[in-house]
Amino acid sequence: MIAVNGVTPISETVVPGPSKPSGRIRWIVCALLFAAVVLSYVDRLVLPTLKPELQARYGWSESGYADLAIWFQAGYGIAYVFFGRLIDKIGARAGYALAVTLWTVGHMAHALFTSTSGMLFARIPLAIGEAGTFPAAIAATNEWFPKRERAFAIGIFNAGSNVGAILTPLVVPVIALTLGWRWAFILTGLLTVLWLAAWLGFYRRPRDKKNLSAEELAWIEADPVEKPRPVKWRALFGYRQTWAYMLGRFLIDPVWWTFLFWLPDFFNKQFGVKMLDFGPPLIAVYLLADVGSVLGGWASSRFIGRGWTINRSRKTAMFLAALCAVPIALAPGAPGLWTAVALVGLACAGHQAFSANLYALPGDTMPRWMTGSVVGLGGLAGALGGMLMAKFAGTILETVGSYEPIFVVASCAYLVALGVIHLILPRYQVADPDREKATA
Repeated sequence: MIAVNGVTPISETVVPGPSKPSGRIRWIVCALLFAAVVLSYVDRLVLPTLKPELQARYGWSESGYADLAIWFQAGYGIAYVFFGRLIDKIGARAGYALAVTLWTVGHMAHALFTSTSGMLFARIPLAIGEAGTFPAAIAATNEWFPKRERAFAIGIFNAGSNVGAILTPLVVPVIALTLGWRWAFILTGLLTVLWLAAWLGFYRRPRDKKNLSAEELAWIEADPVEKPRPVKWRALFGYRQTWAYMLGRFLIDPVWWTFLFWLPDFFNKQFGVKMLDFGPPLIAVYLLADVGSVLGGWASSRFIGRGWTINRSRKTAMFLAALCAVPIALAPGAPGLWTAVALVGLACAGHQAFSANLYALPGDTMPRWMTGSVVGLGGLAGALGGMLMAKFAGTILETVGSYEPIFVVASCAYLVALGVIHLILPRYQVADPDREKATA
């Protein structure tokens, strides 16, 4: 049973803070986070983009490719937990640097293998490093943005996933066809080295940033900052907030993983789209996803600015996002490619809008020094769901040979997730560990 903890309600009022500053350092930080997410998605999507060619060339089976997805998500989920914990201790700057270093090594190592079993040796370190992406980005957002801007900032950097997904089918086929598929891994991997140098040179905590104005610092610190302290894993499972976030991620992340790993294959099998022609449909899908990511974060921030409670604002935005995913059940039976693209793109927009608000939940409802650990647990839950979905997808495609059951599950996932979140957490409340400890 989920324990009832001492809480401080935040769903009744929104306390005014200082006026918005003219400084923009925090948005440069957001731009760096955006660039990192772009690069992380480029690196993880090189293999799915090359999948039809490598499958034909080296005889990969559908189950073998599904195993790659499963093991990637297993490594990603387990490492997500530890990165969340680690970033709570060492901070966003060092945590992100470690993550980028690990995933770059793994990504470039793909060039050494040709079988799905061999690719696992590269895929797992890539997964471990990329697991640090969102815990570090959310930790940086919590450091640099007050709650009223946080979902908007998350929506912006989260949109980087869609930009990465757009760039990959444009760049990777050209590299693969002119220089060979191995160079697609090597050249894209080198870009993260450049980002790492920029990150280490620029990023500091707000109070350590020399050119940050006092006005912008006051805006960033408008919310109370809790004193960091140790937190036990067992204690985290006593909070409704943790379970709401974990189960939300468990239900929606598998759908996004399915889009990432199987969309090129879906367009290839369903509509005969070849590798060089992946660009236009995937660009359209992920441009729509970008719009959804930014609008989802903007919408809840706008609602809060109008005086709505955080609880009402976040859940209203998630409900509208969930409705966007429902029509994707019709995509496999679409009369033409671009009808399917529109349906998939709308669902991707809904996912990104939903996730922008779900990612804000730990920062909204937990002390800052606990959010990394909670985010890590949510990443593990999402990866476990993704593993189950990958196994389901591989089995369905080998036995039924149709994407219809997969897309039906995707159409329902977001409404179910919102219902579960609301059932567990009817009101957004800030956990109070001191009160919980005193009443234990």
